Amino acid sequence: MRILVKGAGVAGLTVAHELHIRGGDVTVFDPRPGFGHSASWLAGGMLAPWCERESAEEAVLTRGIEAADRWDAILPGEVVRNGTLVVAPARDHGELKRFADRTTGYEWLEEEAIVALEPELAARFRQGLFFPREAHLDPRRVLSALQEKLARQGVAFVSETASEKRFNDIVDCTGGARIGQTRDLRGVRGEMLYLQTDEVELARPVRLLHPRIPVYIVPRGGGLFMVGATMIETEFNGPIAARSLMELLNAAYALHPAFADATVVETGVGIRPAFPDNFPRVRREGDAVILNGLYRHGFLLAPAMAAEAADLVFSQNPIGAHVP
Repeated sequence: MRILVKGAGVAGLTVAHELHIRGGDVTVFDPRPGFGHSASWLAGGMLAPWCERESAEEAVLTRGIEAADRWDAILPGEVVRNGTLVVAPARDHGELKRFADRTTGYEWLEEEAIVALEPELAARFRQGLFFPREAHLDPRRVLSALQEKLARQGVAFVSETASEKRFNDIVDCTGGARIGQTRDLRGVRGEMLYLQTDEVELARPVRLLHPRIPVYIVPRGGGLFMVGATMIETEFNGPIAARSLMELLNAAYALHPAFADATVVETGVGIRPAFPDNFPRVRREGDAVILNGLYRHGFLLAPAMAAEAADLVFSQNPIGAHVP
């Protein structure tokens, strides 16, 4: 069966992988090759379904609970299983308690246990929450590695495509490009930055809770840290706002004062496609299957949603179906 996948972000690549391993003849169409324009390029890469349950529906936990295993199967060696640490300044202990009340799968830690996990945070936080079953990956490494793997296995990547009638089916994973076309799909602005410093070492993502703008800091190795991310209900895609930059930098400094001397090596803004309940959809619209609305859960939910999209493709198009 010949299948056209539109879009080469995390959704498109995981769909292409799922279709390929099921025997599909897959072509991925992306009119702008390279990942720099994709919201996936700016992602945190946290496979943290228990933490996400704090603000997301139960479906995010149930769909995302196998994300680390799924990514390990797709790209062995790319998943780091060090858990997630959640902390808050003493004045915001109520935020930590509220987070605990809305989540499961954690262990309460006192200061000594926090230091055992992250020695750099000595004397900084009295209590924290540790989610030992969570994991993370580097989205940029993963996107590049998955595209290379698919290309080696015979998946075609094109920036121009012939008539769609050549294909048995189409899976549209174009994300924010469908805002205004897909009913109820909106854009949510996310802002992030990368900091470089040799004075801080972290082994896992750390979430710092704050009543106004909770943030996460994810180690990328080599002294590089991703700091994110804002969630602003707008589709404006201009450069990072001064307020957001200050908030993210202040949060990094609150986690560890050495971040004050770090180098800001990159800032980024992405528009995340989202439905009203902030949960993605897989459904057929006309001649195509649509996978969209991954919101802030792209790497967490993409493998499971890709499997659902493949189920829908193959349930209506058995292998060997005629192409006009």
